[in-house]
Amino acid sequence: MFDLTTRRGRLRAWSDSLFVDHAVFRLAWSNFAEIIPGKLYRCNHPTPGRLAAAKRRYGLKTLINLRGQRLCGSDSLSRDQAERLGLAHIDMAFESRGAPHRDRILRFAEIYRQLATPALMHCKSGADRTGLAAGLAILFEGGAATEALAQLSWRFGHFNRARTGILDAFFVLYAREAEGRIAFLDWVSHEYDETSLRQAFKASGLAHFITDSVLKRE
Repeated sequence: MFDLTTRRGRLRAWSDSLFVDHAVFRLAWSNFAEIIPGKLYRCNHPTPGRLAAAKRRYGLKTLINLRGQRLCGSDSLSRDQAERLGLAHIDMAFESRGAPHRDRILRFAEIYRQLATPALMHCKSGADRTGLAAGLAILFEGGAATEALAQLSWRFGHFNRARTGILDAFFVLYAREAEGRIAFLDWVSHEYDETSLRQAFKASGLAHFITDSVLKRE
């Protein structure tokens, strides 16, 4: 964590955020979107200014960090701003390149049940982990797998032919195996096999190169 109580510490945090965590690109582009009307929103890692603007406009009560606690300037700045704005701050780490873990899905479901809303969710780029969490929220609300899958879209910066496409495969698997037969969380708890999903998924080499080497996603 960076010491934001001093001018030097705050400058170091901003420098790390902008140039190490690539927030310089997020200054120019935000993929902010509504997931559940009036209840849940998504975006890439918000700058303090963007977070304050979203709080004013949407009346946010909670910020959900899908990156988990990290030793980076972006993390320190958003935590500090959430506290200043009176927002609850929740860490809920997901992976972007592995089969979603059963225990993490169930933990997120419990968090979602107790969530003070409106809430805003973010990861680094707001594309992969945020897309997964957005899709899960839609299924928690009783929505369809096709609606959940739409949250993993190129318009948010998600590429389904890269290794991150395993997140798409997760929703496709649920639609094929269980939708209409068993409730989503019951399927996750009793039938979902993350090992089989991981072994079955194959990514495109070019898409993987773009996502990991060019865009440098987490």
